[in-house]
Amino acid sequence: MNPSSRHPQHSDTAASGASEGVPRRYASGRQYELRRGDALAVVTELAAGLRLYSRGGVQLTETYGDGDIPPGATGITLAPWANRVEDGVWYLNGKKQQLDITEVSRNNASHGLLRNAAYELVDEAEFSVTLEAPVFPQHGYPFLVRHRVQYLLAEDLGLVVRQTLLNDSQAPAPFVLGAHPYLRLGDVPASDLVLTVGTGSRLVADERLIPRSSEQVDGATDLRGGRTVSELDIDVAYTDLTFDGGVARQTLKASDGRSVSLWQDENCSYVHVFVTDQYPGRAKAVAIEPMTGPANAFNSGDGLRWLPAGESFTMTWGISASL
Repeated sequence: MNPSSRHPQHSDTAASGASEGVPRRYASGRQYELRRGDALAVVTELAAGLRLYSRGGVQLTETYGDGDIPPGATGITLAPWANRVEDGVWYLNGKKQQLDITEVSRNNASHGLLRNAAYELVDEAEFSVTLEAPVFPQHGYPFLVRHRVQYLLAEDLGLVVRQTLLNDSQAPAPFVLGAHPYLRLGDVPASDLVLTVGTGSRLVADERLIPRSSEQVDGATDLRGGRTVSELDIDVAYTDLTFDGGVARQTLKASDGRSVSLWQDENCSYVHVFVTDQYPGRAKAVAIEPMTGPANAFNSGDGLRWLPAGESFTMTWGISASL
């Protein structure tokens, strides 16, 4: 794939191959293209998503076509909760809150309230773009908040993503922030990569993927020493991450020594790992999802934060590679 020809810079209109003067529209909205050296990132208006990140022509995330919405939530950002809320129900000061059910098969409210939202441009610089969308008070979430997302191509850190929640309400607002990138390493089949996750604890979920307890990792879920992706079939949240210098790092590595990593700061103390054989056009795909809290945090309280009125909170994560 030639990313530069597929994703025109900062555009929702005509592109190479389109008839002159005929607007070209993308299912994921306006496209914001960032370049620095050999690095390329494509950010979407829809869900402030990461549609593509590559370096030196080596694709480091999964992507999708111009006419597609993000398959499997590819690259989208998540607010004001990540993952799931069981039955879409939680309680605020003893009063039942009912969110819309968006994962019908499991009867859960999934991936927040901005998955289908258009984010507006707040700021654009040579190597960065910042987008923002509001969550208006509504049934199930009676708060006014804004989710601001900045993508930056940093000279020494690779791709840096800062997700900020701002509370414009008159009361503290509960939240969990997260993101849903799928990592890859060029044309190397994901099945051949070795996945390393630095943690000794995982959440134990039921058949609806709602955590019920936590436990030490075992043979099937212990990824500290690295496991070949072909051996894995997991949809698991990890906690008690190993932070080194304020950063936890999860890595996919090829047999030739090349690697791609997702890193996250200490404000982001959970990571969800999803290995699937259902990703379009890929035998296997690997989502590594940084989160400030796990599924069903609105009920369990695990990782749940309450943002005071007028204040903000930021989590930072990014993608780096050794090529």
